[in-house]
Amino acid sequence: ALGRIVQGVGGIISILFVAKYLTSTEQGFYYTFGSIVAIQVFFELGLNGIITQYVAHEASHLQWKDSMSLTGDQKYLSRLSSLLHFSVKWYSYFALLLLVTLIIVGFVFFTKYQTSTDNVVWKLPWILLSITTSINLLIAPILAFFEGLSKVKEVAQIRMVQQCIGLIVLCGGLFMGAKLFVSGVNWFIGIIIVLTLIWNSNFKPIFINIWKTEITERVNYKKEIFPYQWKIALSWISGYFIFQLFNPVLFATEGAIVAGQMGMTLAVLNGIQSLSLSWMTTKIPLFSGLIAQKQYHQLDLIFDKTLKQSIFINGTALILIFICIFIIRYYHIYIGNTNLENRFLDYIPMLLMMISLVINQYVNSWAIYLRCHKKEPYLKNSIIGGILCGSSTIISGKYWGIMGITLGYCLIAFFMSFWAYNIFKNKKHEWHRK
Repeated sequence: ALGRIVQGVGGIISILFVAKYLTSTEQGFYYTFGSIVAIQVFFELGLNGIITQYVAHEASHLQWKDSMSLTGDQKYLSRLSSLLHFSVKWYSYFALLLLVTLIIVGFVFFTKYQTSTDNVVWKLPWILLSITTSINLLIAPILAFFEGLSKVKEVAQIRMVQQCIGLIVLCGGLFMGAKLFVSGVNWFIGIIIVLTLIWNSNFKPIFINIWKTEITERVNYKKEIFPYQWKIALSWISGYFIFQLFNPVLFATEGAIVAGQMGMTLAVLNGIQSLSLSWMTTKIPLFSGLIAQKQYHQLDLIFDKTLKQSIFINGTALILIFICIFIIRYYHIYIGNTNLENRFLDYIPMLLMMISLVINQYVNSWAIYLRCHKKEPYLKNSIIGGILCGSSTIISGKYWGIMGITLGYCLIAFFMSFWAYNIFKNKKHEWHRK
């Protein structure tokens, strides 16, 4: 929960440093960098969460001999070891492929769409960010693996430290003039922190002991993992087309400055959503436990109360942010020599994005509730939403610019929410009736 709060508040704090120490054009490059590196979802394909679940399944048949080794049936020790070997092999291949893809896509995109007036140093920062993003992809399955071994608290502590230091590095790097290098430097230091914490903990001997376990029986990827993974992968890929296309399309159609305005607006809105949704995500273990015990009445009481709290936090934060931006523009507030009023979207596009955020708060909450039943009822909804949002963003961006993109996104979110609520209502009735 604290990690979520740091992520949300940190996202809002970071925009002040971005506005202060990056020009409007550099701001556009900065946020578009983030949107393009997000294509790593096409390489991860939702495997992190699957690793955690499958490791937990195998580990449930084993016991801790001591703080560094597991004991039990050789079959499950072997399958656990095979999962670790599979994860390392999978991510090694795809991390290398991601590196090559990011460098090529980044150079082609920014070379094609930067204008002659964009006097921005971006090539070396992009290479650094591509390298560190790829290395970080290698580390992700290790933490997911340990979460499956019930080391949830320890992994949360590592991520919490990484987030706190990452915020300091980001703000400090911008203050010291790192410019676009700051994202790559931030990832690099974050990687060192995670590896250091793993190396100096029980994670290292646990990893080695499982790795060295003789493999006599393997988890079959095609039969056991893939039938589940493709559904998760499609949901993740759909999410990219819903949330990450805005900045690249605007960069290509309206230039770096407008892309930067969208990026900074989204940074604030994502921070608010992360903060308000933490009221719901921290209840996942409680929801899951009540579902397992079939205490559905208690479940609904807590969910309804939590939903009201999260919506209140979400709405209040959005109103405060809107008022702050209004004050900034009305009084022409500067940070040093930086004019803040032109760093965000205009009022109407910003309001459309805020309305979409409130709608998504409901949909995300319904999805959390249903997924606690260990099922994925929103697959079709996610895929169709991704196709509609991706198509709308590309077509609207080409012909109507920022107004077309934000209006299209808001309308799609509004109409798709009726379908999402219908799924929530029907599945809840169906599953609780059994």
